[in-house]
Amino acid sequence: MSFRSETVTSNRHLPALLLLFVGSGCAALIYEVVWFQLLQLVIGSSAVSLGVLLGTFMGGMCLGSLLLPRIAPPDRHPLRVYAWLELGIGVVGLLVLLGMPLVAGLYVAWAGTGTASLLLRGAVAGVCLLPPTLMMGATLPAISRSVEATPQGVSWLGFFYGGNIAGAVVGSLLAGFYLLRVFDTSMATFVAVAINLTVAAIAIALARITPFEPAEPAPEAPAARPPSNAVVYIVIAISGMTALAAEVVWTRLMSLLFGATTYTFSLILAVFLFGLGIGSSLGSMLARSVSKPRLALGCCQLLLSGAVAWTAYMLTDSLPYWPINPSITTDPWFTLQLDLVRCLWAVLPGTILWGASFPLALASVASPGQDPGRLVGRVYAANTVGAIVGSLGASLVLVAWIGSQHAQQVLVITCACSGLLLLEPVLAAASSSTRFQVASSIGLAALLGVAVLAARNVPEVPGMLVAYGRYTATRVGSADIIYMGEGLTASVAVSRLSNGVLNYHNAGKVQASSEPQDMRLQRMLGHMTTLVPLRPRSVLVIGCGAGVTAGAVSIDPAVEHETIAEIEPLVPQVVSTYFAEHNEHVVNNKKVRVQLDDARHFLMTTKEKFDAVTSDPLDPWVRGAAMLYTAEFFDVVKAHLNPGGAVTLFVQLYESNTEAVKSEVATFFQAFPNGIVWGNTNNGAGYDLVLLGQVEPTRIDLDRIDGLLRDPKYADVSRSLREIGFNSAIDLFSTYAGRAGDLTGWYRDAQINRDRNLRLQYLAGLGLNLYQSGEIYSQMLAYRRPPDDIFVGSDAMKQALWQAMQLGPDR
Repeated sequence: MSFRSETVTSNRHLPALLLLFVGSGCAALIYEVVWFQLLQLVIGSSAVSLGVLLGTFMGGMCLGSLLLPRIAPPDRHPLRVYAWLELGIGVVGLLVLLGMPLVAGLYVAWAGTGTASLLLRGAVAGVCLLPPTLMMGATLPAISRSVEATPQGVSWLGFFYGGNIAGAVVGSLLAGFYLLRVFDTSMATFVAVAINLTVAAIAIALARITPFEPAEPAPEAPAARPPSNAVVYIVIAISGMTALAAEVVWTRLMSLLFGATTYTFSLILAVFLFGLGIGSSLGSMLARSVSKPRLALGCCQLLLSGAVAWTAYMLTDSLPYWPINPSITTDPWFTLQLDLVRCLWAVLPGTILWGASFPLALASVASPGQDPGRLVGRVYAANTVGAIVGSLGASLVLVAWIGSQHAQQVLVITCACSGLLLLEPVLAAASSSTRFQVASSIGLAALLGVAVLAARNVPEVPGMLVAYGRYTATRVGSADIIYMGEGLTASVAVSRLSNGVLNYHNAGKVQASSEPQDMRLQRMLGHMTTLVPLRPRSVLVIGCGAGVTAGAVSIDPAVEHETIAEIEPLVPQVVSTYFAEHNEHVVNNKKVRVQLDDARHFLMTTKEKFDAVTSDPLDPWVRGAAMLYTAEFFDVVKAHLNPGGAVTLFVQLYESNTEAVKSEVATFFQAFPNGIVWGNTNNGAGYDLVLLGQVEPTRIDLDRIDGLLRDPKYADVSRSLREIGFNSAIDLFSTYAGRAGDLTGWYRDAQINRDRNLRLQYLAGLGLNLYQSGEIYSQMLAYRRPPDDIFVGSDAMKQALWQAMQLGPDR
């Protein structure tokens, strides 16, 4: 039967519904950001975990859009159904926030490995995400019953969709730039719940003044057999697939170009949604007037082929070489404005076309008498299924398998084929003339040829972009890129300078190198980790990097077992090939095990304990890295230490600011009140730090360690230390820069980095283009006092140590 109603027939109320969808979209994006952050702390942030989260979130939206029209009777007032959905989302949002500690506890208690672990991650994601996302996906089909399935009504559905996206833009920016930067996940959740309650209250109020009286089913007039709608559902599914696959690929490239901070990801998401919103509004206006919406939808897909090629060219062959030096300004907001313009320039054409596709698809399958709820539910579900395939396929398969260049080539061809799939039957039905059909076939073949040509000309991802990211334009010609690869979670590169120095690049910057100051830091981390504890038999290394720290650990004869926790499978392969001489061939060492997992997830789910742990993660401004610097994570590390065990942590001073360094130091000292700071200098100025902590008060026996370094068994350790300028235990420990008790006055105003706020990534994200390391280190040294109760040994050794400290690094 057909569907006809008096519903909310007054057009004066439809703009109010549009505003409701703006609020609904804003709350939904806040929830998405918060829930992903909370759940990554539980099930990990590996590519598999992120895939599970994304698939569950979007799968819930898809199911909700399909189930609502079948569950909610058509005679229920759409605004009341919508209000109850919004209330339900708010309630579940609070339950997710309050229940997350219980979920985390159960997951840690039951987590295993292999398939069992994957199933459990899916179960956790399903329990937390499916209830609210089912309701989120149901909101558009619910409210769609306020209009009829006519060109006028369908255009309003497109506007509702665009309003929802506009709200999502606001939500992504509000969460990423304010709520989580200034407050925490609790406050962000409360704001989202308040928005849900407000939207629900307004919807109920509107329902009272807009009576809903569905009319009796209207008899259908005899008509010619309508064209099959299956091809439209296939095309809109392909549109969703290419949109999300492109978003995955482009986000990876732009995170290299702009810096992989949490602000960058919020900015990219907002711009992507902004384009979808514009496109949806334009598509809605077009749906009102065009007589052949399928033709318009097909043209959109063909134009998308060119838009994807445009963005690919911009991101790999144009924007990286714009004459821009981010370090010119010390104000991060100026850089963010520049990044916003570059992002809009690159991705807006494609996102507008993807946004326009949804309302045009609705218009293509709509016919008078249909239930608008079922109409919207089917189209939305098809688009979402495609989006799930695209996002998971690109993130878990395409990029790591064939690379960003070939992935974008596939997208260019796919968009073109999608357009031709729809245009061919439309043009065939437009005329019975054989001449016209032959001409249209030739034209479509020519368009496919143009798409193939555009795909062939998609540029390679430049190695300089992977290596130097936002500084690509200023570093052209300064190094030879001898390796570049794209993995599951990151793109890595190896470069060689003219003086023979090797650099290991990740997240668009040098993360480790054979430069003297970097080798000193990496080996300080490794050797202090094994020399300070009395029995360092089992050691955990967090982050493989170039493998130098892990290599320093491996050559200590007291170490029997070493575990390297590395999230990116590509890294151990690369460093075993290019840095083997610098890292003691650590990856191939028989007593070394490489654990491919998020280090936090590994520690939370393992029952192993260690005599020492050393952590050298990515820069704290890289989104997600702050999870390895929280007070809760340090407590987990402490719980996995054997008695007498030690923890060391790398803290960078360069490309950072005072607030971020204070946060790292203060958070570490909260878990390890007896903590100690060691300084690594470059040309006499501060460069980076090593923090050392033990549960028990630290006592370093200078005579014992000096004797070890003279022992023939420790010849490799002694040689390794000499290569970085440390000829004795005195030289190594003269890098002492203070301890927790000394530095209290310096970090008194520090913001503690916790799981609920990840404050560090927001603080550090504002300092990635700053170079204030010397100033920060000088401030810390002003608080240093003689460490009389830390070092034990002969008076001569202690006196020599203090004299070496006084002379400084350039003695």
